[in-house]
Order: sequence, then C-alpha cells, then structure tokens
Amino acid sequence: MSEAPMISISRERLARITEALGSLSVGETDLDRIRIPVGDVDEFAPFEEMFNIFIEEYAAARRENQQLNQQRLDVIERQRAAIADLSVPIIDVWDDIVALPVVGIVDTQRSVEMTERLLRRVASGGARCVIVDLTGVDVVDTSTADHLIRMIRAAQLLGSFCVITGISSNIALTLGQLDVDLKRVLTLRNLKEGLWACFQHLETMRKERRRAPT
Repeated sequence: MSEAPMISISRERLARITEALGSLSVGETDLDRIRIPVGDVDEFAPFEEMFNIFIEEYAAARRENQQLNQQRLDVIERQRAAIADLSVPIIDVWDDIVALPVVGIVDTQRSVEMTERLLRRVASGGARCVIVDLTGVDVVDTSTADHLIRMIRAAQLLGSFCVITGISSNIALTLGQLDVDLKRVLTLRNLKEGLWACFQHLETMRKERRRAPT
C-alpha cells in the first residue's frame, strides 16, 4: 500500500485557522473578521474553502440562536412586568386618588416594587391621595411593617395624603407588639372610610387655594 502524499502547509495558514477557531469560541460572528483567505491553489485550498463554509454556517446558526434567546428574554421580561402589575396593582379610584391593595405576603422584592411603582405614580402628579389597603393581608412581621411605613412616608415626602385601611385585629395586635410608629399615618377601618377621608382632604385643599391671596 502506497503512503498518502505529504502536504506542506505554511505556519501562517495554520495560524489563520487557529485564530478563526479562537474567534468562534468567544462568540465572534463577523464573517469579515473570521473568514480565512484562500489564496494558494493547492491540496490544502479545498479544506480552507470548506472551513469558510463551516464558519458561515456556524456564524448564521449562532446569530439565529442569539435572536431566539433575545426573543425569549423579551417574553420573560413582558411576563415579569405583567406579574408585577398583578402583584402590585395601583388602581385609580377617583380623580387624584389611587389605591394600592396589598394581598398576600410582602417580601423584600415585592416591597421594593411596590415602593418604586407608587412613588413613580406620585411623582408623575397623578396621585395626591394614596390609600394603602391591607384587607388582603393576614399576617405582618417587623420587616413587612417597616417596608409599608417607609413606603408611605416616602409618598408623604412627595406631597401625597396617605391613608392605611383594612387593618385587621390580628394585624393591629401584631403592630402594637412590634411597637410600630403609626403616629404620622392615618389608619381607618375600610376602603370606604379611606376614600371619604381623601375626599375631605381634597376639598380642604381646594378651599385653601381659593382663600390664598393671588
């Protein structure tokens, strides 16, 4: 059996292939940068041409995969935003009055989302009165109470009149045991009383504006 003929390949040609493989390994898909030149017409040239075809197909597949991944991330982000809207709903109950019904357990992540969404709404000028309704909350701990109070005080600093409604007897007992300072926060029994308090506050503001000297 005769031996296969030896092919002499320059180091530069091998180096180009090695460099192209290295670029592919780090995610490079720019064909102008990674495609290797085919100059010499010899026994090694067909391999270089096939290698370039492989590069083109690999780069196209990688770009398609990146696009699919980005589409998945976009879907996940839209779903996350939709879930956030459901878990932190801010409801327009009247002109200049919004309600934030809190339902279930309030962890750190959710409290941050609640605070950010509420403060954005207040800062935009569409919430002169805020009602935080706790009817759907069964249990509060020190962390939850602290987050709620901080959120309300931050809204007050932005000029909103804030009311807490729906505090159950269990929550009231817990807040008393935790020694939570509610002196500067108006607390009422239900959403109806909170809405009425907001109406009175807005009416007082209108009267003061009418009495103010021009």
